[in-house]
Amino acid sequence: MKGHLEPRGKTVWKIVLELGKDANGKRMRQASTFQGTKGDAEDEMVRLLRKLATGTYVANNRMTVAQYLEHWLSSYAKTSVSERTYERYEGIVRQHLTPALGRHKLARLRPLHISAYYAEALEGGRVQRKRKPKKGEKQPEERPRKGLSAQTVTHHHRVLREALRQAVRWQMLSVNPVDAVKPPRVERKEIAPLDEGGVRILLKSLEGARLRTPALLAVGTGLRRGELLGLRWQDVDLKAGRLSVRQNLQTTRSGLIFKSPKTAKGRRSVSLGGSLLRALKQHKREQAAKRLRMGQVYQDRGLVFCKDDGAPWSPDCFSAEWHKTMKAQGRQVRFHDLRHTHATLLLRKGIHPKVVSERLGHSTVGITLDTYSHVMPDMQDEAAQKLDSVFRTAAGAAQTGAS
Repeated sequence: MKGHLEPRGKTVWKIVLELGKDANGKRMRQASTFQGTKGDAEDEMVRLLRKLATGTYVANNRMTVAQYLEHWLSSYAKTSVSERTYERYEGIVRQHLTPALGRHKLARLRPLHISAYYAEALEGGRVQRKRKPKKGEKQPEERPRKGLSAQTVTHHHRVLREALRQAVRWQMLSVNPVDAVKPPRVERKEIAPLDEGGVRILLKSLEGARLRTPALLAVGTGLRRGELLGLRWQDVDLKAGRLSVRQNLQTTRSGLIFKSPKTAKGRRSVSLGGSLLRALKQHKREQAAKRLRMGQVYQDRGLVFCKDDGAPWSPDCFSAEWHKTMKAQGRQVRFHDLRHTHATLLLRKGIHPKVVSERLGHSTVGITLDTYSHVMPDMQDEAAQKLDSVFRTAAGAAQTGAS
């Protein structure tokens, strides 16, 4: 860490400190003015450099939280996270964090400010969309603002914490004020997996529909919607009975994109049962026949599940068709519930949680156990009964020996 003095008069000095480089490799500097002798200015520079080295230096600037968050979005977030994640960060910053906290000076932002924002957001922080006036109505009635959910405010907490953590790394803050604030407590939502009978009824109701094979594969593999829509035939080994998750399809403001899984555990191989293999082989034959009928109009992207012309099947369009089909059948089954169904059925069949975790692509088995803890009571009862049989056998052997 270095610094230098620049004379600004007989007794006025400009102290320039080198703060390192930002995410784009650009040099960052902090300047301050000191009045006194050159020796006193050098002593002040040494003092500031010492604080810089120990992590207790705070840049003396007038940057507001709003200015900093915009800088963080453009200089760090945009080059460090996926396009979809950046869009989510950008929405949270510009629609919520900046309006609520942006007026504060970055160096003077305190935990109390952040805590007050969380309370206000829970009370009435939802962004209101302006309603067009009805015919003959002069001014639309102001609707009461609704509060954000605890889960949503917790997302805001995470984004703000990450943004200000970078400010600490850039030595613009000595401590992160978000670390002293607890996010609201989130009530865990109960998941709604299907049982074996429910799976049979669902698949029966989808016979002849193009949603049946994706639904069957979701129940049989636990793949997410985007992973299924990003699946290519080159990722499926019908002879070995396995598929590999190598990409997923995402919707962004710039259009549909294929992205690799974020973690190594997300890039995984999943074994397929006989029913899934037969369904995939039949699906491949039908797709090949459709490709021949359409000729050059067909966009062959090698996708297992796609639109009728071979183009990628938008996740939003897929979900809309799924919801429409479920509503027509009078069912309340989300497509993601099929992933939960896969995990729950395996756990209830006694499959080791580690195997289930690997099939789902969870980063740790702890996530699997935590997510599907509702299955544990049944497994606990089964464990107790099996252990009890050991005791009964031991007691019987003891009585036989005594006689």
